[in-house]
Amino acid sequence: MDDIVRQALAKWPNVPSCTGWLMLDRRGNWRMRDEAAQASGSPGTAIRHDALLGFINRNYGADERGQWYFQNGPQRVYVELGYTPWVVRLSVDASGALVLQDQAGGVFEPAEVFVDEEGGIVFRDTQTPARIAVLHDHDLDIFSEHAALADDSLSGEFHWNNGTGLSLQPVRRADVAARFGFVSSPAALA
Repeated sequence: MDDIVRQALAKWPNVPSCTGWLMLDRRGNWRMRDEAAQASGSPGTAIRHDALLGFINRNYGADERGQWYFQNGPQRVYVELGYTPWVVRLSVDASGALVLQDQAGGVFEPAEVFVDEEGGIVFRDTQTPARIAVLHDHDLDIFSEHAALADDSLSGEFHWNNGTGLSLQPVRRADVAARFGFVSSPAALA
């Protein structure tokens, strides 16, 4: 968390939080959702300002209920999640090693891999507490080049670096939030 945010929290500790105004979409884009976007259920306008994106990413976290938020100075802005709290991109570096990177630019080291009924890939990382991330759909080809799927398309093995094989486990998309302890729509709890 930025020092300026800590200072604002100390100066104004009781600023009410808000919900519905910020979304992390299925592809890792931060989106502003004005009243019209919220009313229509649209994802809103993608944020493109690099400094603002960096500020959001540095001040992004979860509360004790599994609700993800952006701490905007003294105000907590709860985030609507398009799927998971993190979105990762998969690439191959110059040495041929696979690299997973989250929407904030951080390294993501997978511990488990899940496949939902729509073909979405969900990773749990090695951190404590674990982060849960969906794979950006543009990277499914790279994923499939390093995975051996069983006939059911919901199990098999993902071949990670150094010969590490991670079992592919089935998961229902509707169960992901509850299974991994996060809230997709904090507005629903407000």
